[in-house]
Amino acid sequence: MSQLTHYTTNFEKRRFPITLVSDQVSNAPNIGSLFRICDAFGVEKIVFCGENIPVFGRKMTKTSRATEKVVPFEIQEDIHPVISKLKEEGYTIISLEITEKSQSVHTLDFSKFEKIALVIGDENFGINPETIYESDVVTHIDMYGQNSSMNVVQATNIVLYEITKQYLAN
Repeated sequence: MSQLTHYTTNFEKRRFPITLVSDQVSNAPNIGSLFRICDAFGVEKIVFCGENIPVFGRKMTKTSRATEKVVPFEIQEDIHPVISKLKEEGYTIISLEITEKSQSVHTLDFSKFEKIALVIGDENFGINPETIYESDVVTHIDMYGQNSSMNVVQATNIVLYEITKQYLAN
């Protein structure tokens, strides 16, 4: 059995009605990894919200492996107009955050949403409370150890996997 390369895999290229909204994620390697996983999961677009987001630079491009060239993206300073616009366009705003009322990613039926804007938060502080309030749904990943959080990219991977898995099943 031989290992396949980027050029010899037979994965079907697809785009899903998912926009990733990044609320103050500012670590360059994390941004590069977000590009890479958004390409892998067929995300239609990334919106980076905040100031001084390092979308270009050696640290980001080293991690992205050129996927910033194929995943559409934009940068906006303020997340709130972005959320409002996405709602007007028919997106369901789903924030990835642990709250008193968040639903487990394992129990949420993502396939019932026609278009999803997945909001992820700052590496240290998560999603700002105003954005959580503006969200239609808040979801979390069940965790079984002592820690109550994981890296924003790892968490995004898990949720994008679940969303695309459910879209493909329906």
